[in-house]
Amino acid sequence: MSSDHLLNSNQSQGRSPAERILMALKLRGPQTAQALGKQLAISGEAARQQLVRLSEDGLVNSWSEARGVGRPSQFWGLTASGHAEFPDTHAELTVQLLRTIRQTLGEAAVDRIVAAREEETRTGYRAALEGAESLQDRVEKLVRLRTAEGYMAGYEEAGDGTFLFVENHCPICAAAASCQGFCRAEINVFRDILGKDVAVERTEHILAGARRCAYVIAPTAIEGGA
Repeated sequence: MSSDHLLNSNQSQGRSPAERILMALKLRGPQTAQALGKQLAISGEAARQQLVRLSEDGLVNSWSEARGVGRPSQFWGLTASGHAEFPDTHAELTVQLLRTIRQTLGEAAVDRIVAAREEETRTGYRAALEGAESLQDRVEKLVRLRTAEGYMAGYEEAGDGTFLFVENHCPICAAAASCQGFCRAEINVFRDILGKDVAVERTEHILAGARRCAYVIAPTAIEGGA
């Protein structure tokens, strides 16, 4: 499931032009008004008018950037308020619960909760991926699982059997910031369910300031194999 699929889904089509622009910026990062208009089948000027309104609301900002020859182009991107339009599921309650558990039961109790959630996720994902023989099939099923959970996931083929798996949103970002064990558990699950013949490395991380989380998923030689 690519970002094009998410932008062109029935759910997206039911949104207002402004909402679709916010989603396009969330999925693909900073862009020009002309590029946004092309994606959303509206004129560049119509996209620019929407962007100006969103800028007045504090949801986007703009800057000039030179790329190649010619005049600099005006790029638009989400502000912190714009990113906040995509909800962090039960953020305040989750952080409060983690804080209470840490204070009353200790860090070891938090670690046990993270480990239990990791194992539950691993079991569910393994069942969902059962029967997916190729790496691409496994990646596609993982994308559908994570998108259903609110991660706005997608993937691209990077050549040589390698895939770039991305999550454009983190619905548990506040919890992950409070307890980074959730992020460690996440990549552990990916490595386990995608197979022993696959390497998974995180190359972009929302908690490190990136606009998305991204993972390179690559096949590896199996020890003792041909």
